[in-house]
Amino acid sequence: MNPRESALSRPVAMRLAATEYDRCAELFRSLSPAQWAMATDCPAWNVRQMAAHMLGMAEMAASIRENLRQQRKAARMAGTGGVYLDALTQLQVDERADWTPGQITARYAARGPKAAAGRRRAPAFVRGRAMLQLQEVNGVREPWTFGYLIDVILTRDPWMHRLDIAAATGTPPRLTAEHDGVIVADVVAEWADRHGKDFELTLTGPAGGTWQAGANGPAWTLDAVGFCRAVSRRPAGVTLDELMNTEVPF
Repeated sequence: MNPRESALSRPVAMRLAATEYDRCAELFRSLSPAQWAMATDCPAWNVRQMAAHMLGMAEMAASIRENLRQQRKAARMAGTGGVYLDALTQLQVDERADWTPGQITARYAARGPKAAAGRRRAPAFVRGRAMLQLQEVNGVREPWTFGYLIDVILTRDPWMHRLDIAAATGTPPRLTAEHDGVIVADVVAEWADRHGKDFELTLTGPAGGTWQAGANGPAWTLDAVGFCRAVSRRPAGVTLDELMNTEVPF
């Protein structure tokens, strides 16, 4: 199996990265004290804990030294039988357990631009290499390139968590065709590639559009955000039909 690569051009991927960090910081600034304590669709995290994870990921992208530190510590936490990614996200939350919403907001606003710059600096020979860890998607362990992680996943992750926080707090997310619509289109293209079957899909809202493959598949009309949440398995445990149950990583 060939490692999954980014389908986005490098300039587009980096524009999306910078904008998404800005929009997450904007959302954090808009939240009331009560909203920071609200539960999210990630059962272990409230809004503040989710934001702490998001900050931890931004710190990794902003600094090679911090990236390596978190990797080493998470690997020790996971040990031989644990799940590395679970250990990493738990580390990010635990290390900021006593941070206030104001501290998280200020630090994220400061580190977001540095995270975008750090990702821009990743050279082509690094982005083209396959990651050592296989990732489980749709029940199959698959290889990813570092470019797919850097250019795609590290933007999809804060984007989806921004939507998680918006859903948890009842805050309408800021959505535009030129930013969110490009992210959604990339998700749809990957979803279609992963299942490889005919379909017709109309997604509504500012980030929506229409896509079709073949002429004999099912047709759906869905909210664009709702579609992305469904293929990211949010909320967990929801049973969908075969094609819509095809997972896309975020």
